[in-house]
Amino acid sequence: METESLHEAFWAVSRRMREHAKREMEPWGIAPSQFRALSALMTDGEMRLSTLAERLRIAARSATEVVDDLERRGLAERRPDPADRRATLVALTEQGRTTGAEIRAARSAAGERLFATLDESDRAALARILRRLAGR
Repeated sequence: METESLHEAFWAVSRRMREHAKREMEPWGIAPSQFRALSALMTDGEMRLSTLAERLRIAARSATEVVDDLERRGLAERRPDPADRRATLVALTEQGRTTGAEIRAARSAAGERLFATLDESDRAALARILRRLAGR
């Protein structure tokens, strides 16, 4: 029997978490990329589209498509930037804030269920290791 490498085990857990996240977002019809944008706007508030693209580490064109989708759903809106009339800000609507909070709560509950198989000391050790790997 072949032993799974640490790298493979890490990616297996990552895939499982992505699959769980997709399922948790299904009731809202939100794609992971849209939730990432919602989450960034919930955390940092309104921002320029270019800033959102940088924050999400995607091309500006891709960020435009994500914001277009959020706008069509009534979750975000574009506003003129009062500091630069040539620029546009992206902001969440009230529905966007509510939807984002509901999805965050559902994802948090799903994460708790996933990590519930670990005892407190294993959870603490895993959190410490993951923060270290993430450079935090």
